[in-house]
Amino acid sequence: MNTVTRSQAMPWVLIICGSLIAMITFGPRSAMGFFAHPLLQDSNLAATHWTRETFGLTLAIQNLFWGLGQPFFGAMGDKYGTAKVLMASAALYAAGLLLMAYPLIASNPESALLLHLGGGVLCGLGVAAGSFSVILSSFARNVTPAQRSMAFGIATAAGSAGMMVFAPLTVGLIASVGWQGALIFMAGLMALIPFLAIALRGNSSSGTQSAVQFQQTAGQAMREALGHKSYLLLTSGFFVCGFQVAFITAHFPAYLLDIGIPAWVGGVAMLLIGGFNIIGSLAAGYIGQRYSKPWFLALIYIGRSIAVTLFLVLPITPVSVIIFAAVMGLLWLSTVPPTNGLVAIMFGTRHLGLLGGIVFLSHQIGSFLGVWLGGYLFVHFGTYDPVWWIGVALGIFAAIVHIPIKEAIVPGRPALAPAE
Repeated sequence: MNTVTRSQAMPWVLIICGSLIAMITFGPRSAMGFFAHPLLQDSNLAATHWTRETFGLTLAIQNLFWGLGQPFFGAMGDKYGTAKVLMASAALYAAGLLLMAYPLIASNPESALLLHLGGGVLCGLGVAAGSFSVILSSFARNVTPAQRSMAFGIATAAGSAGMMVFAPLTVGLIASVGWQGALIFMAGLMALIPFLAIALRGNSSSGTQSAVQFQQTAGQAMREALGHKSYLLLTSGFFVCGFQVAFITAHFPAYLLDIGIPAWVGGVAMLLIGGFNIIGSLAAGYIGQRYSKPWFLALIYIGRSIAVTLFLVLPITPVSVIIFAAVMGLLWLSTVPPTNGLVAIMFGTRHLGLLGGIVFLSHQIGSFLGVWLGGYLFVHFGTYDPVWWIGVALGIFAAIVHIPIKEAIVPGRPALAPAE
């Protein structure tokens, strides 16, 4: 049997192309919060009587379908090839953004059906097909275990760079060509994905790591994972990550405007979250390769709760917003490399797209609740404070459940056999 040594060179073409795709797919959805005010204040939509709850529900649906699509598209990538799934991502995402740009049904101007379908269902499925679980599973099949955490960190940092780029870009586009023009521009960018996806062709039976993968059907892999305590704890903890980051992504710009913070501060804050997220993601890749991933994740979650608590109890000023954004940026997607790394350690990479997708489904259920509750509770209480404090409590819960997770292959597995 041919084995892959530690000295194998990093497949940089694949990693660069995959990272650019992550940037393109993650960037627009991370900037969706900037569309709330201009869309809801558009005079052409005045007859709809839509509220922030309406827009929040669209983003909540987007996050939910992102999660629901992850296991499916992950499994399709494992079986039929990552490139084909990424091409589907481009088509779904572009269609969703275009439909979101023209959300009215003439016969019923109060209906938000097209807004929910475009910005919610189609954009959510587009992100699912081009997101971390699909891209990272391709990376995992082509790098050694010693390189895996760093490769995951690079891809996650690229997603963060997308956030950093698209925050000011979206603000500028909305100011210059309007919110509809900004959505159309983003839809056009999706045409780049099929060309970049060529470098990620191949499925779970290809790649440099295929010779050392455990032979197992998708059904067997799911049953094994759902019966493993550490996997279930990891999945429950990732729910919290989704709740926290999706709420901030969707509602933070509007929250700042509500309390009198200038709009430019919100743009700078989202830019800083993306910028410091790059540092945090790369650091997470480095730390996760050398130290306990469960304990590292516990520290990230408790750090988020501390940061939010201090932000809320201290006076909120432009300076405090900028400091908060920088701290949260360091902790933002730093959960992704160690979380996916733990799944790969427990179960290998043969069904990483599927099993990582299930973990991410939990993340997106949390995202759905974070985004929807943000809009719902704001409409009913006139403040976002209850959702902030729910996020603090959930962060403490996540820190606790990660501590007992075992960073080891699932017990009882037979010796590894060559993959088919």
